[in-house]
Amino acid sequence: MSTNKILVIDVDPVIRSGICSFLVAQGHNVAEAANSYDAQLQFERFRPDAAILDFSFPNGDALQLLQRIRNVDSNVPVIVLTGQNSPELAVRAIQEGAEQFLVKPVDLSALHAALLRAMTNRRNRQPSQASISHAKRECVDPFLGNSPAIRQLEALAKRVLKSESPVLLQGETGSGKGVLANWMHRHGPRAEKAFLDLNCAGLSRELLESELFGHAKGAFTSAVSAKQGLLEVADHGTVFLDEIGDIDLQVQPKLLKVLEERVFRRVGDVHDKAVDIRLISATHSELLDLVQQQRFREDLYYRVNTVPLRVPPLRERTEDIPMLVQHFLNRSSQDCGREEVMVDKSAMDALQQYSWPGNIRELRNVLERAVLIAEHNHLTAQHLQFQNSIHTGQSPLRSVTGTLKQMECAYINLVLQDEGGSVERSAHRLGIPRSSLYNKMKRFEIPPGTGRI
Repeated sequence: MSTNKILVIDVDPVIRSGICSFLVAQGHNVAEAANSYDAQLQFERFRPDAAILDFSFPNGDALQLLQRIRNVDSNVPVIVLTGQNSPELAVRAIQEGAEQFLVKPVDLSALHAALLRAMTNRRNRQPSQASISHAKRECVDPFLGNSPAIRQLEALAKRVLKSESPVLLQGETGSGKGVLANWMHRHGPRAEKAFLDLNCAGLSRELLESELFGHAKGAFTSAVSAKQGLLEVADHGTVFLDEIGDIDLQVQPKLLKVLEERVFRRVGDVHDKAVDIRLISATHSELLDLVQQQRFREDLYYRVNTVPLRVPPLRERTEDIPMLVQHFLNRSSQDCGREEVMVDKSAMDALQQYSWPGNIRELRNVLERAVLIAEHNHLTAQHLQFQNSIHTGQSPLRSVTGTLKQMECAYINLVLQDEGGSVERSAHRLGIPRSSLYNKMKRFEIPPGTGRI
C-alpha cells in the first residue's frame, strides 16, 4: 500500500469529500482543508508529499496560499484545480510553482495519474536526505501566520523585493529580522550570490573595520597577511548588518561611502576597491533617537532607512501562535527522532497568554525544551517553562524601593542571576545590545560574573 501523503484543499465540501474518498481508496494517506488558515496548519502538521489546491477561493487568496506553500517547501508538487478554463490563470499558476493546472469537473483517474507523475518527478530530482533537511531548516518562512500584521509585512517586503535600495528592518530582539533578511536575499535578484551577515553589537572599532573592510598586510602588528573583508567577499550579493545602531561613529562614514560611491578601502591600504552589494540592516533601537543623541550620523540614517520594514513582536500577532507552534514542534520532533507532538488546550492557552519578551526565538526555545522533557508526544501546560516570573505576572521587584537608578541596578542584577551570569542572554532578555549592558554594569559597579553558578 502506498504511503504517499496528499493534502486536499477545496472550499466545496462535496468536491473535497469526493476527491479524498477516491484517494483513500487508492491507498493514500489523505488530509483535507477548507480554507487558507487550515491549509497552512495542515501543511505544517501533515507534511504532505503532494497537494491539490482549489484555485477558486471566494476571497481570492489561493495564489497567496500557493506562494506560502512553496515558501515552506518548494519540493512539494501542487496540482491546481479551477472552474475557469483560462490560459492566463494557468500561466500564472505555473509561474507561481504549480506542477499542473486542471479544469473542473476533473476526471479522478486523470487527477490520480497527474499526482503520481508529479511525485515521481519530485523523487527523481530530489537531493539527498541530508541536503533536504538542511534546505528545509534554512528556508524558513518569515510570514508564517494569518494576522493582519504579518500579512502587511509580507505585502511590503514583496513590493520592495526587486529593489536595490537599502532596507532597514526594525523590530524587537528575537522577532525574526534575520530570517526576513535571509528570505529577501533568497527571493531577490541576487539569490545566486553570497549572503553574509554580521552582528555589530559589542564590536570594537578596530575589529568592526577589519571584519567589514578587511586589512592589508602589515596594517597592524598581528596583520601578517592581507585579509578580505565581508564587503569584498559579498560582492554582487547581499550584506546583512544586525544591530547597525551599534556601529562605531568613526566607522559610519566609511559605510556611507560604500552605499553612495560603491567603493571601500581595506584597513592600511591606499587603493579603493569597487564593490556592488545590497545592504539589509536591522536594529531593535530607534535610530532617530541615536541621531538626536549624536551617536548615529544623520546622513547614514537616511541612507540605510530608504526602505523601512517593521517586524511585529509576537504579542501583536498572537493569532499566529498556533501555526508557529506547529512549525516548531515539527522541527523539534524531527530533530529528536520522535513522532508527531501535539499540544493540548491548556498549553495553547498558556502560550497565547504569555507576553513573549523574547518573541519567536523564545517561543522556539520553550517548545524545544518542552519536547525534550515530555515523556509522551502530548504537551500540556506543565511542560512549558517560561523564562522567569518577571514576565508571568509576578513582581519580584515590588519590595525594592529607591531611585530609578537603584531600581534599574536591582533589575539588571536579577536578570543576570536568572541567566547564570551570561551577559549575552541577559542582554537579549533586557532588549539591549551586549555593549550597552556592559556599560550599565560598569556604571552601576556590577562585577562581571554576577549570578554565575
